[in-house]
Amino acid sequence: MSPSHDTAVRPVTEDEIPAWLNALNTGFLRAPETLTPQELKDRSFHIDPSRTLAAFDPTAPAAQPVATFRSFPQELTAVGGRTVPADAITNVTVSPTHRRRGLLTWMMAHDLAAARDRGDVVATLIAAEYPIYGRYGFGPATWTTEWTVDVPRTGLDPRWSGPADGGRVDLVDGAAVRALGPALHDRLRAAQPGAVSRDERWWRINTGDLRLSGSWREPFYAVYRSAAGEVEGMVSYEADDTWRMKQPQNTADVNWLIATSPAAERALWHYLCSIDWITKVKCGWRAPDDLLPHFFPDPRAVSVTTHADWLWVRILDVVRALEARTYAGTGTLVLEVVDRGGFADGRYRLDAGPDGASCVPTSEDGDLVLEVADLATLWLGDESAVRLTALGRAREQRKGAAAMADALLRTSRRPWCPDIF
Repeated sequence: MSPSHDTAVRPVTEDEIPAWLNALNTGFLRAPETLTPQELKDRSFHIDPSRTLAAFDPTAPAAQPVATFRSFPQELTAVGGRTVPADAITNVTVSPTHRRRGLLTWMMAHDLAAARDRGDVVATLIAAEYPIYGRYGFGPATWTTEWTVDVPRTGLDPRWSGPADGGRVDLVDGAAVRALGPALHDRLRAAQPGAVSRDERWWRINTGDLRLSGSWREPFYAVYRSAAGEVEGMVSYEADDTWRMKQPQNTADVNWLIATSPAAERALWHYLCSIDWITKVKCGWRAPDDLLPHFFPDPRAVSVTTHADWLWVRILDVVRALEARTYAGTGTLVLEVVDRGGFADGRYRLDAGPDGASCVPTSEDGDLVLEVADLATLWLGDESAVRLTALGRAREQRKGAAAMADALLRTSRRPWCPDIF
């Protein structure tokens, strides 16, 4: 599909990146910025102009783009621990003066075609608004929950002074996080379906080593080491300064917490709830089935403040996506995938088992018919084909096919993406 005749959509040049960044601010309702040369260098060194799209209206009085779109390479962990190459989409905006002209549709089609040609198995994004991306074949593949912990109600022993398992919690600085964090995160994402890769820039930005604005506030960092000295968990958090009637009412806000063992998770959450003056802990983005509430004697002390879709996935290569993951049971299923974008349309025979799968295009009749967006919701194991069938989003052509799909595809723990991008 082409955009409207009065607008040109194309990759930007390096000289156009400052204008592109200001168009991005406009789309996200942020004030325009005048960047110093160093700030511009820091903002743009990770931007690949060939994967950075903009729409220009030659009839407008200013040369600033009226739409923005960017993608970058990413790895996404499938069920079983294998990673697949992903086209991570971000910075998507259309200026309010140029809505409903097909700009997003054109940019999305251009980017997804390029991703397919590169050999990416899926595309990913975090959706600011729910209704937009389903029409491009994306489905919500992971969800997130934020909790608030009412510390006095948890039932924790106020005399807690450290883990009882022989491990220890230490405060560290940003340099230590940059040194220890990448290896810890790699171990986490090897076991966590839905997790995505973090590059060096992520660690630099999230520890203040690379500052993209003047508003950086240094957080606290704590590391959990097991009794054997292994780094198994890490947390970044901030705290406010709230007092009422000479009584502390402070809140600890968790920026992120990653851990490779339940012992590390338990120790870090107990540590946060043991800090003097802290009466509430806001946990940040967690998996919907996170263990957090049950680390406390009274789980009701932990209340849900947000529950929403998180990582959206668009499958570009059905064969490689289904062969990349493992399966809870053994069985054969023929999936008929409807893809209006044309990337994944067809019938596929899946022969699956706990050690992996074979998937091939087939002319056999489909057992289960569904849109590619709904296949994405099933792929990481979070959604139920039986539920989709009840909702009219999947159709059984063989009785019991939806139950078979659930037996193969669903996972015992829900997928989780710790990151926003």
